[in-house]
Amino acid sequence: MAKMQFKAESKRLLEMMINSIYTQREIFLRELISNSSDAIDKIYYKALTDENLVFNKDDYFIKLTVDKDNRTLRISDTGIGMTKEDLENNLGIIANSGSFAFKNENEAKDGHNIIGQFGVGFYSAFMVADTVTVISRALGSEEAYKWESTGADGYTIDVTEKETVGTDIILKIKENTEDDQYDEYLEEYRLKSIIKKYSDFIRYPIKMDVTSHRPKEGSEGEFEEFREEQTVNSMVPIWRKNKSELTDEDYDNFYMEKRYGFDKPVSHIHIKADGAVVYNAILFIPERTPFDYYTKEYEKGLELYSNGVLIMDKCGDLLPDYFSFVKGMVDSEDLSLNISREMLQHDRQLKLIAKNIQSKIKSQLLTLLKDEREKYEQFYEAFGRQLKFGVYNDYGMNKEVLQDLLMFTSSKEKKLVTLDEYVSRMPEDQKYIYYATGESVDRLEKLPQTEMVLDKGYEILYFTDDIDEFAIKMILNYKEKEFKSVSSGDLGIESEEDKQNDKEAESANKDLFEEMNTLLSGKVKSVKASKRLKTHPVCLSAEGDVSIEMEKVLNAMPSGQEVKADKVLEINVNHDVFKSLKEAYENDKNKLGLYTSLLYNQALLIEGLPIEDPVEFTNNICKVMA
Repeated sequence: MAKMQFKAESKRLLEMMINSIYTQREIFLRELISNSSDAIDKIYYKALTDENLVFNKDDYFIKLTVDKDNRTLRISDTGIGMTKEDLENNLGIIANSGSFAFKNENEAKDGHNIIGQFGVGFYSAFMVADTVTVISRALGSEEAYKWESTGADGYTIDVTEKETVGTDIILKIKENTEDDQYDEYLEEYRLKSIIKKYSDFIRYPIKMDVTSHRPKEGSEGEFEEFREEQTVNSMVPIWRKNKSELTDEDYDNFYMEKRYGFDKPVSHIHIKADGAVVYNAILFIPERTPFDYYTKEYEKGLELYSNGVLIMDKCGDLLPDYFSFVKGMVDSEDLSLNISREMLQHDRQLKLIAKNIQSKIKSQLLTLLKDEREKYEQFYEAFGRQLKFGVYNDYGMNKEVLQDLLMFTSSKEKKLVTLDEYVSRMPEDQKYIYYATGESVDRLEKLPQTEMVLDKGYEILYFTDDIDEFAIKMILNYKEKEFKSVSSGDLGIESEEDKQNDKEAESANKDLFEEMNTLLSGKVKSVKASKRLKTHPVCLSAEGDVSIEMEKVLNAMPSGQEVKADKVLEINVNHDVFKSLKEAYENDKNKLGLYTSLLYNQALLIEGLPIEDPVEFTNNICKVMA
């Protein structure tokens, strides 16, 4: 038969598709296997309405056969087959999908859905093959036909012979080049790995003749190779099974098989959604952070399947950044895919799925927090920082989602508590949620600024992570209670009598404090009598939006920008040191300078800030000792 030309638009599409539509060559096998699965599905559908047709699932399969000598890969199926007209319409006009038309006529009522919809997947074969041959015999026909093409130039259709109903696709694999190794598509291990990756959950067996080893008869310790036919796909995905059929061990095994991590998941979520978008999902909350989690190399996302066929390894759009630690997969029949099935055409369905998944993850984490506290704390140790960053990021847009999941060490319990637990036990007269920031709990427990708050019997949250205070600044308040640093100017706990005493102390020592402020010009905003100190002589506090701890964090960043908090040096006028300070002011201005410098450097050290001149500081201590 004479060679027939593809239609002009089909020819352009074929050239474009071979060169650019698919991002990876290995996709060709996914597409051809999906087409074979569709062909078997079509017989299944016909059997539902044709009483003369019996569908025995054991009779239906897909088989891969490799001939290395002739460089051919054959994909055979026992599906419905194609007539001459089908071959012309489905393979002669690119992007004219027989599966799509069939699907429209036979909408699934029982979970069996046609995969192929776009009619271009078949042509991905030309990415790896010089010649593609299709031999097909349609159900109910005694005749078979051979379709053959070497690419965009056109195709031929001839009568041929085929004993059984179904389709064989024979690919003449290209020769290797300097840049491309096509031999891999003739290697058993490579074909198996592609099937496991993309087509593991096709519902029909995918068979291959596989090389195995067995003990050699009549010899000790020797083995021989032999070939046997094996089914290389799993067929029934775990997510399509009923939850009641599955154990925790089943989910853990799936986690390991899919290589989501080398740890054991803290928890799993199995979703079967039948709402606006129908999908199944299995999600895992890992136990430990991946080694690259806090690097730019880490890529978030869930595996995305369409009707059991892997479409994307990592679909980042399914997870918000603050839940980027979640591993797992989503399988939906409702996704609108583009012609290569590698990208989503419209994101409405994806957004609905993502919104539901976000809600399910939060719900699961809250359940863990409530019912399995130890597990939640284990998770929080690994990923709490990510949740706090999620609160801070996007100008606090996600704080309502995340604030109930946050935990901080409590001054009362010396362990992690939630904001809800803190607020629920606040005394009636307590106006604020108090917190202290620093490098460690041990250091914070000794912080002078905590004295007054603790003396009142109020609980303090210890912020030891550099993101903590930034996140809290975004939350602003929780259950109508504002957050207040123990280092802030007004703690809101002074009595009227205390305020009056402070005013008197400030007034009585105004000249001394002004003199000290002059001596520390450019280093502090002011010097004043402390309202908060009980036993310590001195401390630093901050005015304005930038705290001392925030100054440390921001200045440690590689931006090179220097940030300064408005520092206030607070002096305890009831401490013995203050008597020496006052005496020096009245009698020896040089000594006042010495004492002022020492107290300022002491306050810096307490805050974990570097002193400007360590040599001068040690010399000053020696002067005092002498």
